[in-house]
Amino acid sequence: MENTPKSLRLHIGLFGRTNVGKSSFLNMVTGQDVSIISHHPGTTTDVVEKTMELLPIGPVVFLDTAGIDDESVLAKKRIEKTKNVFRRADVVLLILEPNKWTEFEVNIAAEANKRNTPLIVVVNKVDSDELRDEFLEKIKEYSRRLMFVSSIRKEKRDEYVNQFKVVLIEATPDDFLVKPFLIGDLLPKNGLAMLIVPIDLEAPKGRIILPQVQTIRDALDNDASAWVVKESEYAHALKKLKTPPDIVICDSQVVDKMVAETPEGINCTTFSILFARFKSDLVEMARGAVAIESLMSGDKILILEGCTHHAIEDDIGRVKIPRWLKEYTQADLKIDVFSGRDLPENIKEYKLIIQCGSCMLNRKESVYRIEQAKANGVPITNYGVCISYTQGVLERVLEPFKPASLVFAQEIAQIKKKKVAA
Repeated sequence: MENTPKSLRLHIGLFGRTNVGKSSFLNMVTGQDVSIISHHPGTTTDVVEKTMELLPIGPVVFLDTAGIDDESVLAKKRIEKTKNVFRRADVVLLILEPNKWTEFEVNIAAEANKRNTPLIVVVNKVDSDELRDEFLEKIKEYSRRLMFVSSIRKEKRDEYVNQFKVVLIEATPDDFLVKPFLIGDLLPKNGLAMLIVPIDLEAPKGRIILPQVQTIRDALDNDASAWVVKESEYAHALKKLKTPPDIVICDSQVVDKMVAETPEGINCTTFSILFARFKSDLVEMARGAVAIESLMSGDKILILEGCTHHAIEDDIGRVKIPRWLKEYTQADLKIDVFSGRDLPENIKEYKLIIQCGSCMLNRKESVYRIEQAKANGVPITNYGVCISYTQGVLERVLEPFKPASLVFAQEIAQIKKKKVAA
């Protein structure tokens, strides 16, 4: 893995009225021209993304948005895309000009505070006007994290960037300053994780997929070892070990075979379930899977893919999961697949949402989707949890994760009790 994926970077959203200097501020921080700069309003027409290493924080991605008061022909679409950045932003930068605090700034600041997203207010072009006291007091009602810059002054770049880092570190969520575990907390020092990695049509030629690479790296970072095998070699590999592995992790598509060949007492799970914990909320995903037990013919299911990709003949989200769901429920289900970062507006129509493994989404986006589902009263789960449920092995692969295991056991007991009573 040569570069940190975008989904693991701190996402910093840049907001502001047209032509306040968002792009010039971004260029100043990154030290390069990553956005078009013009004196004509509305030059930035879409969300411009720029990844970089910003020490001592580490890998970040800046999301430079279109001006929120854009009045051009494509204004409505641009503003909608700008608002959608709130779903991804871990920190919000609100760029403004001296002594101008309008309804646009109020709306952005209020939205950031509503979402509990840290807000940094950057007053740009400070050379152009003297700051008034009433203007400063108004800003402080929304945020105490303030910066005052003139982003086109190249001789002051180092000073401004250092100030920015200090403010950003204060605002950055702890998840990005304290490295989260993927499997490190499931392994003792010098422990062993056995990874079952099928080499099928979905495996990129010459490589293995991102979740598997990240799991290997996390094991190494935590002074443990990883032994990678194909599903056809797993049983033979187990017999060669003098002591059992500390955990076995497999691709969800072979979870039934893995569980059947893993002796009791050995922890086992799937990559997708690991990422449900790492990227979102495994407890909610386990709770949501119980809804599968009540699905009936005619019910609508929404499958959410976090990225767009070319679907193969036996695609996991478009072919296999729908087939396994219908086989398990024996019901004529109506299944829709929705790709990309946006959510459909009609999610209330669905009886269940099944989210992908989120390898290309950051944690904030994944949690946002869960909260949207909950707000609309729709259970949500993910690929790995759903597949394990339909294969009858979810209880086993949740054993390493006690909170999720307990919630699942309680929820499934209640629903089965109701079915018996009915």
